[in-house]
Amino acid sequence: MDGPPLSQSLPGTWRLLSREDRTAAGERRVDPGLGADPEALLFYDRAGNFAAQFMKRDRTGGQGASPAASGPNNSRAVGGYDAYFGSYAVDDGAGTVTQRLLGALAPENVGLVVTRSMRITGDELVIQLGTASADGTPVTRTLRWRRVA
Repeated sequence: MDGPPLSQSLPGTWRLLSREDRTAAGERRVDPGLGADPEALLFYDRAGNFAAQFMKRDRTGGQGASPAASGPNNSRAVGGYDAYFGSYAVDDGAGTVTQRLLGALAPENVGLVVTRSMRITGDELVIQLGTASADGTPVTRTLRWRRVA
C-alpha cells in the first residue's frame, strides 16, 4: 500500500472535479437531477462526521423534485440540489467508506446507509459506486475530487 491508510488521508475538504456515470459498455449517462457537471463539496472530519453538497450548475427552468433515487447507493436531488450529512466509518482493508445519513434534503434518504469504494492519490480522491441511471440501466458512478483543505 502506498501512502497512509484511507482512514488517515480522508479527513478534509474536497471539491468535485468530475462526476460520470458509465454503463458496462462504456456509454456515458447523465443524471438529470444534477446534470453532467455539478458543483459539489464534501467534508470528512476526524471525529467520524461527514457532509456532502451537490448542485446542478444551471438551476434555471423551474426544476421540481427529481424522481425517487433511481438506484442503489443513490440519493435524490431536489430542484437541482442534493445535500446530506451524517457519520462515516472506514474499512482500510477493503478501501471502502460506509456512510449513515443522519440528515438529508430528500426525507426518504434520512437513515440511508451507503458504502463507497474510495482511493486517494496525493490530493485526489476517487469514489466509485454501482447505481442505476434515470432509466434504470446499471451504471458505475465515478466521482473525482481535489483536496482544498
